[in-house]
Amino acid sequence: MANRSVVQIDEDLCVGCQECTKVCPAFAIEGDAGRPQKIVAERCVMCGQCVQVCTGYVSALEQGYEAYSKKRAERGLPDTVNEPLFAAYNTSHVNEVIAALADPAKFTIVQAAPAVRVALSEDFGLPLGTLSAGKMAAAFRRLGFKQIYDTNFAADLTIMEEGTELVERVTKGGVLPMFTSCCPGWVRFIENAYPELTKHLSTCKSPQQMAGAVFKTCGATLNGVDPASVYTVSVMPCTAKAFEAAREEMKASGFRDIDVVITTRELAYIIKQAGIDFAALPDEPFDDPLGEYTGAGAIFGVTGGVMEAAVRTGYTLITGKELSGKSVDITPVRGTEGWRKANIKAGDLTLRLGVVTGLKNVIPVLEELKAGKLDGMHFIEVMTCPEGCVSGGGQPKLVSGAYRAEAYAARRESTFVHDRELPKRKSHESAAVTKIYAEFLEKPNSRKSHELLHTRYRTV
Repeated sequence: MANRSVVQIDEDLCVGCQECTKVCPAFAIEGDAGRPQKIVAERCVMCGQCVQVCTGYVSALEQGYEAYSKKRAERGLPDTVNEPLFAAYNTSHVNEVIAALADPAKFTIVQAAPAVRVALSEDFGLPLGTLSAGKMAAAFRRLGFKQIYDTNFAADLTIMEEGTELVERVTKGGVLPMFTSCCPGWVRFIENAYPELTKHLSTCKSPQQMAGAVFKTCGATLNGVDPASVYTVSVMPCTAKAFEAAREEMKASGFRDIDVVITTRELAYIIKQAGIDFAALPDEPFDDPLGEYTGAGAIFGVTGGVMEAAVRTGYTLITGKELSGKSVDITPVRGTEGWRKANIKAGDLTLRLGVVTGLKNVIPVLEELKAGKLDGMHFIEVMTCPEGCVSGGGQPKLVSGAYRAEAYAARRESTFVHDRELPKRKSHESAAVTKIYAEFLEKPNSRKSHELLHTRYRTV
């Protein structure tokens, strides 16, 4: 998958309403009102929020089938796509996935991010926020994937690595505050706009990339296949994930961590093209062991979720004790406000935490950090999109603002319900995580885990 522009604006369709400029968190869209807008590639973080709000479109009904078919072909979309095609769009990789599934030489492994399972059903007429993890796994099998694993497993793995890294920075005098590194739009922004502050980022790869590295090493061994034949497909709520997967450094195993990324919307296209009745599918499990996950992994999709998951395990790493009952719900870090702080007591240590929702809200925080006004803060989560991954640019498109707010709320609530209903809610409780350390990675932040699961940052 080439490293190319992921999000684009079709000047033939753009009406210059400038709704995209209002939501762009990196101020990367320019143009006069009433005229086609342009994306400044050097500033774009590829989050796809412009894709979500764009209302300029071509449809077969209004512009004619010939014009519509031409645009659909230009974007590499299957003939079964009949919905309006909007001016702002993300580069499609649907055909690459379809080709891989038809290639007997490829051992196809798929993963899906936490936020996909609370939004995918919307594209099949089910109620907003419907949890479809089981139906999604069933659909993957009907499509012909060889193994159905899960990004949520890697989210739990991320917490083990990131939590250990945080504790070491706090106890051994490392660079603080430490910022989360799982959001590629945020990482690209700090690399471009504040490169001197990248030392504050966790060195952890995102769950998507950790999963790919594990699938092509441990996963290949588990399945008895040549790592060179493993083809990893990632289903994400985020358009920027395609950019992240294409980064040059994301191949520590000797192979690309992720071969191709598709969005939630694109997965729906593929399921429909295959003629699968998604709503009628039974619930089926993900494949073991790299498909097991806890509630901590599930909440990565909402703003504050990475922080909450980290605290659930960090508390145990610091105190040697377990959170239980209602104390597992770290409610002080929840919410949807732009910048919020919380102090969490962990034994003799008070963890000073921060959560940034929406990339525009991180600029004042970074300026405070540069000015030395964040002394004493330990850990800060940053997500580019308005309410975290549930509102990602690759999720089902929601044109109406009121409908959008309702959908985000429903996806968020479904995420927390899923967390509460899972038998294990802390990453370190995962038997699959325990197993992979015992048999493959040795321990969190070991030399081997650093080689595969961590990375370095640069100006891009």
